[in-house]
Amino acid sequence: MAQAYLMDLTPPAFDLPAPFAPLSHTFAGQIPCLQRHMVYPEIVRRSPHFAASPRHECSGVLFHHTVMSFDDTIALMCEGGREVSYHCVIAPDGHRCTLVGDEHIAWHAGESAFKGRPRCNDFLLGLAFAGDTYVTPLTKDQLMSALEWLHVRWHLRGWTPDQMTDHRQVAPGRKDDLNPVEWERLYAAIVQFFSIADDDG
Repeated sequence: MAQAYLMDLTPPAFDLPAPFAPLSHTFAGQIPCLQRHMVYPEIVRRSPHFAASPRHECSGVLFHHTVMSFDDTIALMCEGGREVSYHCVIAPDGHRCTLVGDEHIAWHAGESAFKGRPRCNDFLLGLAFAGDTYVTPLTKDQLMSALEWLHVRWHLRGWTPDQMTDHRQVAPGRKDDLNPVEWERLYAAIVQFFSIADDDG
């Protein structure tokens, strides 16, 4: 298994929008604020399960849960047997592990379609939360870490909230992640956060 190492290209600290109070019942008190200069630790372990060409389109993000623990997910993604991978996985404490570079196609979606377009692997980045959202809700650290990961890419890629989705929605009847309640929490956080970010300039 490849040895973990601190990511050389971790984005530098940046100003997030000013801290904000609990927003609505959707958050259920789980995101009391976003701190300035918040950068969650990120490691890289390169998964062999990806396609180097064509170049990934990075047109949006497909969210998953892994069912497994953070460490077990990384181990599975890096072993030679099962050909599955995400671009990044987020631990309950907010730590992240990059498994496949954004420029490459990770194998996370399988048979899928988004807005009528098949082969979501080709154009949606795969961001996964360690754990099972039907058993344990997303932690506030997972939510904030996901927002931080998105923030680095959001304006560069020209993303909007309607370019975000989850596995359940692109593969209905075949996949059930995320728990709909947790998807609603995540999506509400994304909409609120980037609305504030845009207002903040």
